[in-house]
Amino acid sequence: MIQIGIVDDKSLNRNMIRQNLYGLNEIDVVMEAVNGLDFLEKIKTLPTNLLPQVVLMDLDMPILNGIDTIAIATVKFPNIKFIVVTVFDDDDKIFEAIKAGASGYLLKDDAPDMLVDAIQNAYHLNGAPMSPAIARKTLLWLKHGPKPASTQNEQQDSMLNLLSEREQEILKYLVEGQDYKKIASNLFISPQTVRTHISRIYEKLHINSKAQAIQLAHKFKWN
Repeated sequence: MIQIGIVDDKSLNRNMIRQNLYGLNEIDVVMEAVNGLDFLEKIKTLPTNLLPQVVLMDLDMPILNGIDTIAIATVKFPNIKFIVVTVFDDDDKIFEAIKAGASGYLLKDDAPDMLVDAIQNAYHLNGAPMSPAIARKTLLWLKHGPKPASTQNEQQDSMLNLLSEREQEILKYLVEGQDYKKIASNLFISPQTVRTHISRIYEKLHINSKAQAIQLAHKFKWN
């Protein structure tokens, strides 16, 4: 049984996906969320055996979009496969989603059978299922090389802007391997204040350890 999560801000889209998956013995929808923040909050409350194994993720959502959600969630839940299901087929969105950690990229007007095949492909074969139109764009992108640095930096900046300037400073020192006392000395604040800032960093990035903070920082070259 493949446990599925659906993240989309429109109930019509969530119901349509659920309907397309209804009655399939191998697939069980275990959670739904209306945006990225809702997903990250809900997934924290689920026991390990009820975590989704594949998440179908919309991109354009309020509060926290799909790309930033995937970037955060793939650090904390590396075993979950994320398949983008969206109306966007522009190069920037595809590039950003893949860079964030998406395992596949489908369009909402793809046939229902393609969605089922994509779920099975990602879960059983560790594949990277894509709509034919998206696959062609990706091949062209690979052929002609990566996007300019300014495009690559957009998502990095978006994620980093979740943190205040002081929190960004502390994260930088944390990634460098400095302990609370050393960070406090560098910034002329108390170790307790450093702990408070780090707690807020963890909360904003939806992580719960120094290791995950460092992994996320390296992933987006914040160090």
